[in-house]
Amino acid sequence: MSATRSFEVAEADLNGAPGVAIRGEIDLDAVPRLESALDAAIRSTAGAFVLDLCDLDFLDSSGLRVMLRARARLAREERELAIVCPPGSVRRLFEVVGIADLLFLYASREDAAAALVPAA
Repeated sequence: MSATRSFEVAEADLNGAPGVAIRGEIDLDAVPRLESALDAAIRSTAGAFVLDLCDLDFLDSSGLRVMLRARARLAREERELAIVCPPGSVRRLFEVVGIADLLFLYASREDAAAALVPAA
């Protein structure tokens, strides 16, 4: 078994928008903690929400389902989900599954921050 970083969720606001950064691996074991963290963060904030996946090493289908559920919840509240996901294996999963075009994906925190600038 390869050594990987353990799953961690941390508050990670970006350019005034609330959000979380997810580090390590999201698999079936991590899903309950991920769901709880996302639900709490979404419930306690307003406006666009940022999901920073820059330090995510692995994402399986159960983790992907949690992210899509968070996106749906935000959409019901007319809020957008900005996902910071640089090129790599996690980004490829979004593309292979065919949902990359349905999401607001940004290659870097800087790109996402620029997109989150309020309209003048």
